[in-house]
Amino acid sequence: MPANSSGPGKSRPRPTLGPLADLEAHLPAEWWRELFTSLYLKTDGDVVENAEATQREVDTLLAAAHIDQDANILDLCCGQGRHSLELARRGYSRVTGIDRSGYLIRLARRRARKESLVVAFKEGDARSFRAPKASFDLVCMMGNSFGYFERHEDDMAVLLAVKAALKPGGIFGIDITDGSWMRENFEPRSWEWIDQNQFVCRERSLSADGDRLISREVVTHAERGVIADQLYAERLYSRDAIEGLLAAAGFQDITFHQGIAGSSTRGQDLGMMAHRLFVTCEAPPLPAVAPARDRGPRTVWVVMGDSSLPDTVKAGGQFNEEDFETIERLKSALTDLPGHTFRYIDSHATLIDDLRDGRADLVLNLCDEGFANDAFKELHVPALLEMLDLPYSGAGPACLGICYDKALVRAMAQSLDIPVPLETYVRAGDRLATLPSVFPSLLKPAHGDSSIGITQHAVVRDAEALLAYLAHLNEILPGRPVLVQEYLTGTEYSVALLGNPATGLEALPILEVDYSGLDPALPRILGYESKWHPDSPYWTDIRYVETTLDADRQREMVVQSSRLFEVLGCRDYARFDFRADANGMIKLLEANPNPGWCWDGKLNLMAGFAGLDYADLLARILETAASRVDRDRPKQVNELERALAADV
Repeated sequence: MPANSSGPGKSRPRPTLGPLADLEAHLPAEWWRELFTSLYLKTDGDVVENAEATQREVDTLLAAAHIDQDANILDLCCGQGRHSLELARRGYSRVTGIDRSGYLIRLARRRARKESLVVAFKEGDARSFRAPKASFDLVCMMGNSFGYFERHEDDMAVLLAVKAALKPGGIFGIDITDGSWMRENFEPRSWEWIDQNQFVCRERSLSADGDRLISREVVTHAERGVIADQLYAERLYSRDAIEGLLAAAGFQDITFHQGIAGSSTRGQDLGMMAHRLFVTCEAPPLPAVAPARDRGPRTVWVVMGDSSLPDTVKAGGQFNEEDFETIERLKSALTDLPGHTFRYIDSHATLIDDLRDGRADLVLNLCDEGFANDAFKELHVPALLEMLDLPYSGAGPACLGICYDKALVRAMAQSLDIPVPLETYVRAGDRLATLPSVFPSLLKPAHGDSSIGITQHAVVRDAEALLAYLAHLNEILPGRPVLVQEYLTGTEYSVALLGNPATGLEALPILEVDYSGLDPALPRILGYESKWHPDSPYWTDIRYVETTLDADRQREMVVQSSRLFEVLGCRDYARFDFRADANGMIKLLEANPNPGWCWDGKLNLMAGFAGLDYADLLARILETAASRVDRDRPKQVNELERALAADV
């Protein structure tokens, strides 16, 4: 099993947890979110980077599955793609690998390109991965990748998702630790050198119910000290238990083959990989009568800003040529999604009546302009949808209200120990008796979005310029408080998350802002000009690229964004912007629970880095929202039934 840390190349000392009397008490519920990084390939490299072991495991899989060369194969929880790539080397040309670790998926893609192997690698949660129904001849989960979740229900969700992806009679092959053997034979303590400079110390103990093995790894660099001290766990399935679970999921012809014995190039602690079961089973035939309709939305209403009304945020105060092109590109991309009927609702004068007229399976809320194109009323649209009991995509009104207040988001980030810029809050009408001591500074409205009020002149380098721009903001945005922040001069990043905390969040590849083409005399910011002035150098001379930042610091931003996503109450998708200070410390700029959905926006650019086109991104948002709605709806129905019963 892996360690939980970041890339060793630029690791920094981490605080250790010290002696722990109870490992389970310190185990994060979702340890797997942050685990699989470059150091995992160091600590477990003797097993999971072992070419001979990989070849033997694929031999075992193919001997049991009896599939043709043109079989459609899914390698679920594929990690860095070792089994997928080995299958491709053997001539299997229709192989897909899915894993939730963005780092490992990117590594798998690089390795495939280096060997000119054709494998489709994608990020996804094993419980709800995106794949056509009944499309695979073989799904495999190799390398002991099952049983990570805290709840039994999540393990069952994985099996049901696999069954749905398999063709009738398709084969599922799973390789997991032999729980009965491991329960009696695990090593409570061990340690080993993993290279010339680093060693790992391990502790293990059973959970209180004896159902899981809790492991701790403390990874230490001989000179830099502790670089990782975290815990993970795996459910211990006996032969009878995994057979019963597969049967309960509806699989047939469950067959146990010769077990897989782990092997190590270092010949030391094999952990959970030491003694494993290998099982195959078949997906059942399709039911004689298919359901009337598939799960998921069919009728989708798309709520947008009203192009007939003024919009003070936009250049010229109204929808312009670029806005209409954006809308047409959206509609064109949505027409590429089969099985959906879209209705576009953009007249805010009749919005309430239009929403009452009929019923949608899902409302795609793309009204980031706000009701009547008033950004302050962005939260009013989802509030209206909730009042009409219409399921919709994206953040709810409470989340939008919180994130509209930048100072409130900053305070919540601080409470989570997420670095933020130094800041002074200036109330409307204050004469700023105490000037900030840090220059240069950046002035921005405390309330608002779309960079309104943030131009190249918002960066001030002395008290005189600060007071002048403060007066300007008070004039164009009367009554709004202003934030005076330290002006961060380091690299700027954006993190996009898709999904929901209940079923897992997926980070798209991180975007980096490239200011190298901008006139050095101009302050390097993404202000109003970069969004609304096509003739500005901020529009034409700034590029957006996939970051090459080291894996450790990327992971930190993703973890921080995931924590904020959950605490702020984001749903389905969100974007978080960060920037480094002059010393390289990366700090949160802002949270965007309803980020721009346009074809040339940051969100779609990051989707492109992941190999997704615009239609793919929109489909992912629809799918994520529909899954959340379906998951929450039974709970709401049950609560309503209980309430009615109580009244009776």
